[in-house]
Amino acid sequence: MRATFIHGIRDVRLGEVEPPPPREGMVTIQVAGCGICGSDLHYYLEGGIGPARIHHAFVPGHELAGWVLQDTPELGLSRGQLVAVDPAHACGRCEWCQRGHVNLCPFVEFLGAPPLHGGMAERVVVHPDQVVPVPRGFSVRRAVMLEPLGVAVHAMDLARPRLQETVVVLGCGPIGLCLVQLARLSGADRVFAVDPVAYRAEAARRLGAHDAAPTFEAVAEWTGGRGVDLVLEATNSPDGFHHAAESARIGGRILLAGIPDGDRYSLPAALCRRKGLKIKFSRRMGHVYPRAIRLVAEGAVDVDSIVTHRFDLSNAEKGFRLQADCQDGALKSIIVPEDGDAPF
Repeated sequence: MRATFIHGIRDVRLGEVEPPPPREGMVTIQVAGCGICGSDLHYYLEGGIGPARIHHAFVPGHELAGWVLQDTPELGLSRGQLVAVDPAHACGRCEWCQRGHVNLCPFVEFLGAPPLHGGMAERVVVHPDQVVPVPRGFSVRRAVMLEPLGVAVHAMDLARPRLQETVVVLGCGPIGLCLVQLARLSGADRVFAVDPVAYRAEAARRLGAHDAAPTFEAVAEWTGGRGVDLVLEATNSPDGFHHAAESARIGGRILLAGIPDGDRYSLPAALCRRKGLKIKFSRRMGHVYPRAIRLVAEGAVDVDSIVTHRFDLSNAEKGFRLQADCQDGALKSIIVPEDGDAPF
């Protein structure tokens, strides 16, 4: 079958891979769409994320949705039914799974993380617990966007926003834009956004930010030098942690959801220590799909406008390039096996 491969840094090509064979107890999905995530861009721009490196060409993609290819009555699934796919299959047995931290399972099988092929292909075979039925009438783009929205929901669970707090979101990619909306829903007094790319900052305003600016120095202006109660960092910058610390008030809180370029942060330690900041890191998500579905179905979060581009498998390289270089207003690009007039 056809698939998009990352061979190395800025090297994305169309190729062929053996279709995954049907396996007893597994579910075969015909992929309808797969989003390009910020972590995919790290593979594209840096050849890896931390210790996860590209040693052989692999198929990326973990934000995916598709159609079930066979009736699966034990799961209540019918052939042709649109479902989202949770990319993570945790072991369920280790100490961390038993503690409820399935997103931190060291034995997880994660689609689109080397060496495991992902969703930028025509078909995938997944475990039953990875199949997430979506409401009738859900579009492909909405089903695809449940994964990045789920990451944002998990981050908010860790951040624990409080009523009438001031919040700033650093980084207005898809995760950041979801965080802006969730911060407004949480009852924040004021929600600000920071992104150096003008069209991304404007998207944050459109989706609910009270104000937006290209640099974190604006936080001091917005708050009279106090800083905000809660910083939600969703950048790819090695300075993101530093800027978050500068933006937080004394005794404030920081939630780090971004992955920094080069796998390194740079910040003065005294800044965090003297402010007595409370800092949490967020990775992937837990069992949050039901809430993500409700947020989209009820119109509480707009994911439709975050999807700006779609490309077929043969043009996936353009999608990676536009998002990596912040060109043509690209926020979220979705790769579809066959582009055309099919409902999206």
